[in-house]
Amino acid sequence: MTRFAPSAAFVLALLAGPAALAAPGFGPLIDPQGLAEAQAAVAPLVLDIRSGPDGAAPVFEAGHIPGAVSAPYGLFRGPADNPGALIPEDRLTEVLRSLGVTRDRPTVIVHQGSDPSDFGAAARVYWTLKSSGVSPLAILNGGMTAWSASGLPVETGPALRPAPSDIEVSFSHDWLATTEDVEAIVAGDAPGDLIDARPQSFWAGNAKHPAAARPGTLPQSRYFTHSGWFGSDAPALIKPDLVPDLAAANGFAQGDRLVSFCNTGHWAATNWFALSELAGIEGVRLYPESMVGWTRSGHETANLPGPLRNLWNRVTGRY
Repeated sequence: MTRFAPSAAFVLALLAGPAALAAPGFGPLIDPQGLAEAQAAVAPLVLDIRSGPDGAAPVFEAGHIPGAVSAPYGLFRGPADNPGALIPEDRLTEVLRSLGVTRDRPTVIVHQGSDPSDFGAAARVYWTLKSSGVSPLAILNGGMTAWSASGLPVETGPALRPAPSDIEVSFSHDWLATTEDVEAIVAGDAPGDLIDARPQSFWAGNAKHPAAARPGTLPQSRYFTHSGWFGSDAPALIKPDLVPDLAAANGFAQGDRLVSFCNTGHWAATNWFALSELAGIEGVRLYPESMVGWTRSGHETANLPGPLRNLWNRVTGRY
């Protein structure tokens, strides 16, 4: 296996302690070379959230970062009829313990990196871990696709079972918007800007998630598609230095009370990550249940198509 000598800057950040490591040397995004250096210097926990169509780990077994733990994305999701729903604290505690997650061990989340939609899985897991008190955290920019393209070592075969941890999850609501919070914003009883991370067709009511009760969007919302943070090349990469300017150009600023949503809290997690962790806007919240949870609980939507357009959308297979 190829060994990497950690850079001087990385070692200095390490010696300065976890807070310094978390800022310039580790996260919230880390590139393949940076992860290789981190493996040599601090042995981070690497959570590979990829999984096969059945939720198992054949993709992981075909090739993964040496030492990574298989942590399929489904472990962090709700039931099929409301995938964005939060996992109960006791169940999340069991999941994190089984993966060897601790509060203070540097943790890296690895997705496939095939397209912008794929990034949402990593962002949702990052949000879940941050809300569970885990720090420092990073997402591998470009995922496994970028790691492989960099010529770094790849292992095959089944995952090793990590030593269980004793973490106890007390889920923070600092970055969480509940249905009740959104109701208050819609009613004008609380400040907030509702940002729809879905493609424009969903926001306009011309597409919907299969589990949603009806098409449309949250009342008074505007959209910024999650893919807007990425370039057009593969692997799907975010350029963190460009995010603050891109956020400002689209009207996102410090002091805004932003709530990110989508269908099931997947694409919305990307907008939350970019605005909160990269643009540094404080107080950005994720509405995890998003439009599926909102519509299934009987709430009305904006941009609901009329009878003729609704029929046309059904006939053409849009939903």
